[in-house]
Amino acid sequence: MAVFDAAACAELIDDVTTIAARAATAILRLAGSAPRRKPDGSPVTAADEASEAVICEGLEDLAPGISIVSEERSPDPGPHAGSIASGIYFLVDPLDGTQEFIAGRDEYTVNIALVSAGTPLLGVVAAPAAGLIWRGVAGRGADRLTLGAKDKPIAIRTRPSPPSPLVMVSRSHLDTRTKAYLAKHPHSGPMACGSSIKFCRIAEGAADLYPRLAPTHDWDTAAGHVLVVAAGGQVRAADGEPLIYGTSKRLIPDFIARGEPAGR
Repeated sequence: MAVFDAAACAELIDDVTTIAARAATAILRLAGSAPRRKPDGSPVTAADEASEAVICEGLEDLAPGISIVSEERSPDPGPHAGSIASGIYFLVDPLDGTQEFIAGRDEYTVNIALVSAGTPLLGVVAAPAAGLIWRGVAGRGADRLTLGAKDKPIAIRTRPSPPSPLVMVSRSHLDTRTKAYLAKHPHSGPMACGSSIKFCRIAEGAADLYPRLAPTHDWDTAAGHVLVVAAGGQVRAADGEPLIYGTSKRLIPDFIARGEPAGR
């Protein structure tokens, strides 16, 4: 299968949502689990591993012909890892915001995306502690689910005039380059938040801008990227070029997510 289109993604979205909800339940059962350090020095917990097991099993049953790239399965692609930019695969972060989870904050998520030819097309983000799931398909719109309640369509908001955007920034990873960017642009924030919830706030019209001018891994970004685009916004590199997923290092050098359509 050379291309996976929006119609095919739309057929999968409910099942992927169910898988994300199951992973969220697995994480909540292990709240407070003690962390340990991976070889690269980053933290991991039993909740990360339990979530990943649920997701990978679910996705393998749902779509056995589609490969899975996950943070805990691929912690360090290494210098000789091949590019997968032309392929079709699920991209998973089973617990985005592990530091927030360890600290007892609610700002952590489960991220699942489907990527085709270097572009994420389907995204589901679950916030276990909040009981919320955001999901979207590029070109088909996005919605937010409160577990046990009716789905609510979401969309980016109209920027206030005069422009004074509410800016989302990382709580635990605010880099110097992003700080310099904020210093040069008027804004009504910034609002610090962990994990991919920052993308969700833009997608649902609660914030306007999310600059991240330091490298992030593909699995940190892809699902939230889809949500913003599906809700009518844009996510591009700092130089305005499209983001490319699936490179050998599995890294996004920088990006700016905006709650406004492309071309504005």
